[in-house]
Amino acid sequence: AKAAGELDQRIAGELAQLSMPAVQFITHLSRNNQDEPAPHGLEEIEFLVSANPGQPARPLAKVASGGELSRISLAIQVVVAQTSTTPTLIFDEVDVGIGGGTAEVVGKLLRSLGDNGQVICVTHLPQVAAQCHQHLFVSKFTQQDATFSKIESLDDQGRISEVARMLGGVDMTEHTIAHATEMFSKGQATHH
Repeated sequence: AKAAGELDQRIAGELAQLSMPAVQFITHLSRNNQDEPAPHGLEEIEFLVSANPGQPARPLAKVASGGELSRISLAIQVVVAQTSTTPTLIFDEVDVGIGGGTAEVVGKLLRSLGDNGQVICVTHLPQVAAQCHQHLFVSKFTQQDATFSKIESLDDQGRISEVARMLGGVDMTEHTIAHATEMFSKGQATHH
């Protein structure tokens, strides 16, 4: 129970950084109905969340929106990664439903996870993409009657161009490229 309380506090701290300061996160432990330990011990674990002040804590799966669930998952992974080694973490659009400063924080957290292991993240946000260690560009194309996917590793200039495209769309201006260059430089400099 003590460890659960510490976990809750650490996750709440990460959630505050992710623009969710009012979220109450509770690790609920209940004894299972068996006399002998089950493969995972004598207790069942359930995560409870109160997303808004005044609401009772309910099971995570029943209460969180897609964006909230993504951020809660990221907060859990950040806390757990500090004490364990998971070789690869995969986040598919963990940044859904966020933007601006929160997206930048998500990018920083993902990058910090990547300092100690492999993180694969699918993102459409330039604030997240500018923080990465390596950038793979995924595209689809059709040839004759078949559709193919192509994955291309981008160099620094390619990464800046892609962040600029994410910022400004099809028509990239000097201003958009300058903004992308600044975001990329800032994202890389804060981690060396």
